[in-house]
Amino acid sequence: MAKVLVLFHSQEHGNTAAMARAVADGAREGGADAQLVNTNDERASVETYRGADAAAFGSPDYYSYIAGGLKVFLDDWFIAKKGNADGLTGKPFGLFYSHGGGGKVKGTLEALFARMGTRIGQTVESTGHPSDAVIDACKKLGRELAAAAAG
Repeated sequence: MAKVLVLFHSQEHGNTAAMARAVADGAREGGADAQLVNTNDERASVETYRGADAAAFGSPDYYSYIAGGLKVFLDDWFIAKKGNADGLTGKPFGLFYSHGGGGKVKGTLEALFARMGTRIGQTVESTGHPSDAVIDACKKLGRELAAAAAG
């Protein structure tokens, strides 16, 4: 069974977490095993990422930048990749983010994660609490990731 890692940061309002759960639900609907990791609760493991077949990354917009936990993951990933890139590059990935009205993190999110592999689908955006349309878009992203992970 294909494995999809949904790595995200969410705390105060839970908007990004709601999106992450929808991505995971979509991946499961697509026949994949989905693992949720909130960087607000734990440090994201590069080894967990290495074991996934595809990944989704989600962040709130913090002053037009990604959450610190995702930046720490990227730093860890970069260092690990220099030592042993096996399973760290070339994976299908998707992106999602939430914001309270700015939304300028999109470009940064897309640029920083471009090195991970092949982006699947469109970057999903939510202004505030995710609407039904945003939840549907997140589920679609999860299904697309499951299909890409299965090959």
